[in-house]
Amino acid sequence: MLLTTTPTVEGRTIQQYFGIVSGETIIGANIVKDFFASIHDIVGGRSSSYEEVLREAKDAALREMAENAERMGANAVVGIDLDYETVGGNGSMLMVTCSGTAVRL
Repeated sequence: MLLTTTPTVEGRTIQQYFGIVSGETIIGANIVKDFFASIHDIVGGRSSSYEEVLREAKDAALREMAENAERMGANAVVGIDLDYETVGGNGSMLMVTCSGTAVRL
């Protein structure tokens, strides 16, 4: 399954459009990650624990979208848009959504 943010694939022709597909993930960061992230806030630097959670959420949303496209008969998703939001009472949950157009190349 080819996934791309571009509306077309260079050198390939879109033969059929199946429609919009999406994937969503909500993932929480635990108290240990919150603690270490707060230390990074004080001393500076990157928070690798949060970066890993972000990657996991993005990968899960893209995987769900690709599975939905495959069930429709598509072999690619073009024009993918990724969105990130925090949700929950204190913003402790991360929501990643993606959408694109399922196509057959």
